[in-house]
Amino acid sequence: MNQPLTDQPERAPPHHLERLLGDVSRLEEIVAGWTSEQRNTVRAYRQTIDELNKEAFRRLIARLKAEPAALEALKTVVRDPLVYGVLRRHGLLKASLQERIEQALDSIRPMLASHGGDVDVVKVIPPDAVEVRFTGNCDGCPASAMTFVGGVKAAIEEHCPEIVEVRQSRGGAVENGGGVHFVSPFAQTATTGWWFAANLDEIPEQGILTRQVEGEPVILSRQGPVVSCFQDFCAHMGLPISAGPVHGGKITCPHHGFEYLLVSGECLTAPEVQLRTHAVRVAGDRVEVRLAK
Repeated sequence: MNQPLTDQPERAPPHHLERLLGDVSRLEEIVAGWTSEQRNTVRAYRQTIDELNKEAFRRLIARLKAEPAALEALKTVVRDPLVYGVLRRHGLLKASLQERIEQALDSIRPMLASHGGDVDVVKVIPPDAVEVRFTGNCDGCPASAMTFVGGVKAAIEEHCPEIVEVRQSRGGAVENGGGVHFVSPFAQTATTGWWFAANLDEIPEQGILTRQVEGEPVILSRQGPVVSCFQDFCAHMGLPISAGPVHGGKITCPHHGFEYLLVSGECLTAPEVQLRTHAVRVAGDRVEVRLAK
């Protein structure tokens, strides 16, 4: 006798799911000890069953999407981690925003780990923002602002193009308007020798500003909270670079086409050279520069 459908799907008790996962692990261990021919037979059998299940799920989802009420129910049920995982495995669901953000962070975690640090998602703010936080040695490190723009922010924007704002959780950091809220890593612990270069709002976002600081021609660039300062000479032949085109956080020398990252001065054309960097600190709206000797 057919059983009537209920409004709420019956959920397997937690211990039942744990047992199933345990069975999968034990079976995988058994198969791992078989010959390659035996493993290939099992793999082919599993693939055939997977394709059959995928087609069944595909037809089910197609029918549900055709009914507005059923579509809303489908959106609700895929929030179940098990349902989401199974449908993702079959390629019937796109990766969620949260999953893609974690994939983005995983791509830079090895670099952060090499410095004893890590990064965590604090919260995803629908529809287009995310807040992250550095941990370990990266938390509070003078270089963390550059790591944020050049690493974390860039990775998230690459993996999640719908994200338009990436925020860095700073704990007890001082807000704009009081104290020093950014010091470039090139400054180390210097407390003297700083010269006023510009007001923060004079430096265009993702662009450059040319200045003379104590007779030294420099270019200033801003990307979010990060301000960089370089000598206005290309590392290739020492010709002024400020007249070159600026695009996507990079500047290209107008003379011979050498391309540099404005966040770090790294040369993308010849990695063995880079722009000469001056230390920067931002206090309130004041951008101050400490000239390299």
